[in-house]
Amino acid sequence: MDESNIPIDINIGKLQDWLVSRRHVNKEWLKSIPAVREKINNALQDMPADDNIASLLTGSYINYFHCLKIIEILKETEADTKNLFGRYGSQRMKDWQDIAKSYEKENLYLAEAAQILVRNINYEIPGLKKQIAKEEQLQIESEKKHTDFLKNEASSKSEFLTLCKQLGIHGDRIKKELVDRIQELPELYDKISKSLKPLLPGIELYSAFAKYILGDRYTEVLPLLRYVVEHGNTTVYEWSYGEPPLSVEPDPIHIEIDDEEQGAGDQIDFGDDNAIDFGSIDAAAADIDFGEGDAGAEIDWGNIDVGAAENIDLSADLAQVSLEESGIVVEEQGVCGGVARGKDALTLLDNPTTRNQIIDQLVELESFLKMRLYETNTSGDSHSFSLLQQLPTESSGALTAMLDAVQVAAARLTATEINHLHNVKHSPRYVDMLTAQLKQKLSLCDKLSRLATRAAEQRAAASARAADLRPVLVRIVDRTKELQAQIESDISKKYKGRPVNIIGGVKFL
Repeated sequence: MDESNIPIDINIGKLQDWLVSRRHVNKEWLKSIPAVREKINNALQDMPADDNIASLLTGSYINYFHCLKIIEILKETEADTKNLFGRYGSQRMKDWQDIAKSYEKENLYLAEAAQILVRNINYEIPGLKKQIAKEEQLQIESEKKHTDFLKNEASSKSEFLTLCKQLGIHGDRIKKELVDRIQELPELYDKISKSLKPLLPGIELYSAFAKYILGDRYTEVLPLLRYVVEHGNTTVYEWSYGEPPLSVEPDPIHIEIDDEEQGAGDQIDFGDDNAIDFGSIDAAAADIDFGEGDAGAEIDWGNIDVGAAENIDLSADLAQVSLEESGIVVEEQGVCGGVARGKDALTLLDNPTTRNQIIDQLVELESFLKMRLYETNTSGDSHSFSLLQQLPTESSGALTAMLDAVQVAAARLTATEINHLHNVKHSPRYVDMLTAQLKQKLSLCDKLSRLATRAAEQRAAASARAADLRPVLVRIVDRTKELQAQIESDISKKYKGRPVNIIGGVKFL
């Protein structure tokens, strides 16, 4: 086999050591590089305006092979400075020719080119690839965050709208809208009380059951529920005393509207902050003449019989005081009722105590009807035993209708909207809590929207950075391939054209 055809394989990690060991370059070659780099920097200050030179110098570390290309370009741009002896008078050409000669001394260019090749393959190209992969991963993560933020924002917004729908408000001015909705409670309670009429058959059946079971010990069952069914949603006063009040004076509702929800016209104008002028008290007092009498002078009360006080009857006044302390004011004898104040002024469905009692009695009636329906459905079983077998029984359909009426009434009275409005009216703290909950959801929506926008911006920025790095990577890979080929060709010339392969070079990246 011809020796000239045997390839020379050089590992990229051993390339510089191989050049030194084969005495192609001096092992002290690094000391000569700064002087050459300084000449290159000086020469770059005076370069002709040429697109080829600009493209050659862009994004690349200038080496010996670049210098040779620059000299070839200058042969065209500086052709008018060439003399009869074939030498160029241009200082630019002289500078770059001097740089090329400095590189060729002791094969300095070959050592530097090998260093650049190793650095590009081991560090520059992997670093760029790693940075691009990092930006791509950041794009994926930002996209996922963006999607999650938008999903959570939609969920929080949906919860806000659902709660507003339950409360029957739009959510623009929460406390004011809640206060306005409270005014609708009496009408809602009236509708509910009118819808309780179908409960009467069930109440009658429960009463008959109780009479049969308890006998002489029987007391009225579900009294409050029966009263509401028969008389409607009256005041607590009328339920307690059996007669309607002359007038109703409910306690005012104390709900403070937040400052940000108040309009400019909502502020109370007390006028100018001027002190009230009562005049000169000392001067006015000085003009009052109390007479010349001494401290022991007696006051003339007129012709009043002191002994008549013994015949005064205070029982009526004491009774009046007692009624006033209990919240009831009897205007005069012969007139039904008095003034209902405080809790007595509320309706039965509005007063928290009576409302809870009505709900409890609805549950009690529902439990009885369920049990009675079970008794009716199992009465055909010969092994069953019922205490009501001796009583006239309702049909299963009738009991089912009664049970449905009770469940519908309970659902209306305990509806989410009614519960919220009831708590809003009777608990200012609940209003603050509900308002804070709604505002928190809105605040969360705004925060998630901002985070989604930021994630989208981060994704766009990462995409832009990756797009900027990809051309750089392509260019440095092309330049590295070219440099590797130039080094292999140069070494091959030193060994009479034998093929040279740099193993582990850019071809394996």
